[in-house]
Order: sequence, then C-alpha cells, then structure tokens
Amino acid sequence: MNAAVSVRGLSKRFGAFVAVDRVSFEIGEGEVFGFLGPNGAGKTTTIKMLTGLLDPTSGEARIAGLDVVGDRWALKSRIGYMSQLFSLYGDLTVAENIDLFAGLYGVRGRRREERRAWILEMAGLAGQAGRLTAELPLGFKQRLALGCAVIHGPPVLFLDEPTSGVDPIARRSFWDLIYELSGHGTTVIVSTHYMEEAEYCHRLALMNRGCLIALDRPAVLRASMSEPLLELRTEDPARAVEAVRSLPGVTEASMYGRRLHVLVKDEERARPALAEALRAAGLEIRSIRRIEPALEDVFVARVRAAGG
Repeated sequence: MNAAVSVRGLSKRFGAFVAVDRVSFEIGEGEVFGFLGPNGAGKTTTIKMLTGLLDPTSGEARIAGLDVVGDRWALKSRIGYMSQLFSLYGDLTVAENIDLFAGLYGVRGRRREERRAWILEMAGLAGQAGRLTAELPLGFKQRLALGCAVIHGPPVLFLDEPTSGVDPIARRSFWDLIYELSGHGTTVIVSTHYMEEAEYCHRLALMNRGCLIALDRPAVLRASMSEPLLELRTEDPARAVEAVRSLPGVTEASMYGRRLHVLVKDEERARPALAEALRAAGLEIRSIRRIEPALEDVFVARVRAAGG
C-alpha cells in the first residue's frame, strides 16, 4: 500500500506543555484512519500540524508527497479539512457556501457546476440551493460541509470530530459517505470520541496525553487483551466498582452502562473473590460472565498501562 501520509517523530510543545510527543505512523492511500482519545489527548493538535495550521516543534510529516512545513501553500490544494464546527457560513445560502469554497479552491467553469450538483445530491439538498445554511438540520449541515471540504477532489481528507452532536442515524449516513470517498481512493483521517464510530476505521490510533499508545486494526486491538474480562450485573454498579477495584488480581474495574466490566488476571480465582467483596459491601452478583472486550475496554486498559 502506497503511503499517502508519512509521519516521523512529530512533536508539539507549548512552552513546558507537550501536546504531542514524538508520534510516528504511516497511512495508506484510500485508508480510513482514526484517532481515538479523550479531550487533551493530542488528536486535534496532530491534525493541525498535518494540515499546516501549526508548525511542529520537532519531527517531520509528508502528505501526498508534500512536506507540511516547506510545502505549506501547495499542500492546501491537496487536502480537505472539516472541523467539528463544520466551517460553513450560516448567513449564506447553500449555493453561496458551495460557490465560496469552489472559489477558494480554484474550482471553476463546468467542473464547478458538476461538483455543485454532486454536493447537492450527496447532501440531500437537491432543490434547496437557495435555502439559508443556518436553517438546515445538523445532519444536512454536516453533509454539506463534507461536500465543501472535498469540492476540489483532494487525495487526503481530514475530519476533526465531524459527528459531534449528530444523532446516530445521521452519523451512520455520514460514515457511508466516508466509505464512498475511501472506495474512490481518498485517504480519510478522522478523530473521534465515539467508540462505536472508531470501529468503522480500517486502522485506529489510540492517543493519550500526547502519546500514541496503540495503533492497529480495531479487531486486532480487541484481540490484544489477553487477560479475562468479566461482565457483572448488580443492583448498584457504582458501589460495586468501588468494592472490587482494589481487589488483588483485579487489573481494572469500570462501569459500562448499568453493568460492570472487570479485567482480571485469573478468572477462576477472581469469581469467588468478586462475589465475596460484593457481599461484604451489601451487594449481590445478579449475573457474571466472561465477555469479549470492546474498544472501550481496550482503551481503558491501554491508558492505564501507559500511566493513566
């Protein structure tokens, strides 16, 4: 697979604060590559460096063969960028937003007409070109913003938490569009908070405190957890977490909805110890079973192993 993105030892400091710490990876052409991590993990700062919005403190990165610092201006025509705020102008109509971005990216003449028609169809806004963008539902704004970000047909597209605040149905529809772009050769780099959304990525980079703590396909990351994971149901999961978290042999305990996920070193020894600890806390186990880890379990375990 040819590398559309190549990053080597990329770091960013703001005074004494290290926002991104010596990150390295490659992304192939047509790959959907995800950054997953909490606020402050370094996802957005990494994307800003890769798009030429921030200069790295050290390290290097190349996008579509261009250096993100030395070829900053040429890079603009080779990438698309969509932020979580969608980058649209609410007081312009749908058509005016499209024409604005077409002008910024130098898309003119017949090509502009073709791309405008494609965006309107893709966004579900055919026949609504004269509507004010501020009046659009969030899901329609999202698709319109995506269309404007790729109006010039860039080989690499950056999406910085693009589905924040969007309902699950609109989010799923948006990912269908991402796959369509990827299928036509566009490399898509997306940052997200949503664990279920991260599963859609071909490969996933887990970030915490500016560091890259894991990088692989979601299925491989899940399979990398060798310790048994137990799911417990009790009448008070919040109290149950506190009761079992410090037990010998318990690596991690956390709430997962109304259930408890407990990562243990030895399942046979852990089961009676968990039951005894909960009885001592005035709680009973309604059910206990071993389960396959979800990405959230993997992420929590990796963060803990990296120092919290």
